[in-house]
Amino acid sequence: MHFSLPKEYREAETTDLQQRIIAAKKKLGSKLCILTHHYQRMEVVAYGDHVGDSYGLSKVASEQKDVEVIVFCGVLFMAEAADILTDEKKMVFLPNPLAGCPMADMAEMADVMEAWKSLEQFGGDETFMPISYMNTAAGLKAFTGRHGGLICTSSNAAAAMGWALERREKLFFFPDQHLGCNTAHRFGIKPEEMAVWDFSRESGGLAPEDIERAKIILWKGHCHVHTTFKPEHVEQARKDYPGVQVVVHPECPREVVELADANGSTSFIVEYCEEQPAGSTIAIGTEINLINRMAHQFPEKKIIELSGQTCPVCANMYRTTLNDLAYTLENYADLKPISVSEPDRGEALLALQKMLEIC
Repeated sequence: MHFSLPKEYREAETTDLQQRIIAAKKKLGSKLCILTHHYQRMEVVAYGDHVGDSYGLSKVASEQKDVEVIVFCGVLFMAEAADILTDEKKMVFLPNPLAGCPMADMAEMADVMEAWKSLEQFGGDETFMPISYMNTAAGLKAFTGRHGGLICTSSNAAAAMGWALERREKLFFFPDQHLGCNTAHRFGIKPEEMAVWDFSRESGGLAPEDIERAKIILWKGHCHVHTTFKPEHVEQARKDYPGVQVVVHPECPREVVELADANGSTSFIVEYCEEQPAGSTIAIGTEINLINRMAHQFPEKKIIELSGQTCPVCANMYRTTLNDLAYTLENYADLKPISVSEPDRGEALLALQKMLEIC
């Protein structure tokens, strides 16, 4: 996909962009809702009507009544979910159409269908409950809904897994291997009861006995930001900052989560920072824009990035700029909104509604 802002917006000064955004928001009034994810640039977050994680923002989108225009400062799968969860009169826009998600791209529709075809030999949806992480394309959310499954986010993964285990014997969790592993661990599922489906290998690299033994099949996908954190980073932080509190995202590898003081979604991490007393030192294992914003928001606490050196930035979240936001707000009537068509829309809605119902 090719996307280029007009020169007028590319070369505009920051103060000009800020004034244009403020004016556009005032003009649109209650017809507009700007949703901003925690990983967005600080200057973009400043103009959000709601700031949150993918679960919280999906819930906000579904609750909008009089709003006509939703501008989602995030990535494509989030804007798609917002479109699915709102009525057809509402227009959803992604300020930077190039903002995707490498993890979501690790679960191609054809690969997941091939995996499911193999799992059908072991009971299919009589045995396996599909749980799709929010970080998937609309087509895979539709597949999940079609087979009675649900969507989860890092905020409600435990609730989703509990719901699924009450209804079926085994789980098929995709695309994030680490969130699935860390959540399954909370339910007492042992490592030997987890099997990783490697989409690059025939039959996922699994023998029939591996699938029969497994309580959960985990897709071999990951977040390139959260897998940069290593156990040695936790150990070094504790050495450098005695008494440090370490909080990480559950997309981090299991060995990192085990060493941390706490783990949870981006909203959980924000609340964790809020709750720690003044003078606390907090090392965070997640995306750098959230960490920088927490450090700015809580100057009475020492808030640092866990690894101390990697600068874990989500390049796709970082794509959205004030330039993009100003352009979208001033020209939305001439832009193509995000639109998920039937039958994917209806089937994905089933899975997303289950997500919202269990929390």
